[in-house]
Amino acid sequence: MTKVLVTGGSGKLGKAVLRDLVEHGYDVLNIDQQALGEPICPSVRVDLTNFGEVASAILGGVDERGGPFEAVVHLAAIPAPGLAANPRTLSNNVTSSYNVFETCRLAGIKNVVFASSETVLGLPFDNPPPYAPVDEEYFPRPESAYSLGKLLDETMAAQFCRWDPDLRMVGLRFSNVMYPEDYKAFPAFDSDPRKRKWNLWAYIDARDGAQAVRRAIQADFKGFEAFIIANADSVMTRSNVSLLAEVFPGVEQKGNISTNGTLLSIEKAKRMLGYSPQFSWRTELK
Repeated sequence: MTKVLVTGGSGKLGKAVLRDLVEHGYDVLNIDQQALGEPICPSVRVDLTNFGEVASAILGGVDERGGPFEAVVHLAAIPAPGLAANPRTLSNNVTSSYNVFETCRLAGIKNVVFASSETVLGLPFDNPPPYAPVDEEYFPRPESAYSLGKLLDETMAAQFCRWDPDLRMVGLRFSNVMYPEDYKAFPAFDSDPRKRKWNLWAYIDARDGAQAVRRAIQADFKGFEAFIIANADSVMTRSNVSLLAEVFPGVEQKGNISTNGTLLSIEKAKRMLGYSPQFSWRTELK
């Protein structure tokens, strides 16, 4: 039984991650500023911007919540642009990530998975993407303090892995997280494709996001890698060719554009993580 510490497990994606890990036999501890609110696993209130508190938790120094931990999943953050003043968003998120990464280094933990974001791809796509489907091959294009912080997280992770060739750090660029109850709004998106153009009409079911975390923990490569994590389909019933022609007419289309497949490419995650989305709003609404 692998012992895993998760930060931010009290959040929208975090609860799905905790449930998935527990259901697959992992021994899980959640640390977060917010109470978990559900009896999924043990949870400790920790200020992630406080290095001492983070170190105490990851190094096993919290009473009755000791380690050692074989892996750490870092999800805690102000979760989107515009929820706090820009300096607070950047300071909170990057400081929290550094505290987690550095404590893992001190603890000798070689398996770290963290939440990056689809926003590093250039969201919202007020400036069109360089091509579609977008993938991990072009350099990040942060357009907000939140997105800049995620790029800094990825940059830190790459340097931590350069310092330690035995370390694996996986940055998961999650798309817009959804639960089944959110899907009732999806059919209305077809009326105006510009409402969801900001992320090329993509989404991630929280349960598939949790699957991606588990598969990242189980991965067998070393070093830093970033992966786009989205569902296999779009939020639209209109075809991708129609959507791109109307909203992004000048954007190069690379390869075969499927009718309703995701335009945030998940091919790298499929290839290197074995990621395979299991859920779709289309079947959930039937």
